Amino acid sequence: MNYRLGIYEKAMPADLSWKERMEAAGKAGFDFVEISIDETDARLERLKSPISFRRELRALGEETGTPIETMCLSGHRKYPMGSSDPAIEARSLEIMQDAITFAKDVGIRIIQLAGYDVYYDETPSPETRARFIRNLAKSGVMAAEHGIILALETMENDFCDTATKALDFVKAVNSPFVKIYPDVGNIRNGTEDPLGDLKNAEGNIVAAHLKETKEGIFRDLFYGEGRVDMEGSVNTLYSMGVRRYNAEFWHDGGENWRERLSAANDYLRKYLDKEVGAE
Repeated sequence: MNYRLGIYEKAMPADLSWKERMEAAGKAGFDFVEISIDETDARLERLKSPISFRRELRALGEETGTPIETMCLSGHRKYPMGSSDPAIEARSLEIMQDAITFAKDVGIRIIQLAGYDVYYDETPSPETRARFIRNLAKSGVMAAEHGIILALETMENDFCDTATKALDFVKAVNSPFVKIYPDVGNIRNGTEDPLGDLKNAEGNIVAAHLKETKEGIFRDLFYGEGRVDMEGSVNTLYSMGVRRYNAEFWHDGGENWRERLSAANDYLRKYLDKEVGAE
């Protein structure tokens, strides 16, 4: 096998310990876990955790064989890098620096960034876009120091809902440490040619979220419930050299969450393993 398939932290109950979370992911067949640093205080506080906690996470990854290798950093929705409020803008860069340091300590290779210039309280404008690009460039310099890749996620709004749009930001920043981490489900809702859109970003995609969506619905669907051409998405990504994938879905509160993990792994592996066998 020459690819790795991870699982999103939020696919599992939130009250698990990290050891339990890693063990469950491995038992279901996944290779790694993607940690979530969302806009809640509890998850943002992870970035301020002591070095002992970070070392423990790294050791648990080695012990269980299912380490944390990627980070989904969506905390910038609350503190966007394009904000015209100087305090929020400063907080966004603080979060970015803390996330890069955390990633370096834990052994995380890729930080996925939400493709938003602003989110809640401000209307997107040429100024917020320019500020986002400027701060993305600053973030790329921070990441370069530690060899961490920052990669833009394709989102559910017009600002960055396709890989083609994400590529515009990558080109504007022009850093080897700022790339693209597309969500194939969001792209399916953002364009009528999702596979062509992925191809447009060839050479700049470092990993991919494999998620289901329907028209107007961006989350809380399980595999097979949406309209994403998962086989075509995997074939296209694999043909372009992408070898890191992450299963993204959410724990629905049910007791059968372990079975859902295994089902998701089986569903995605059949496409990924087919590509490996075709080599």
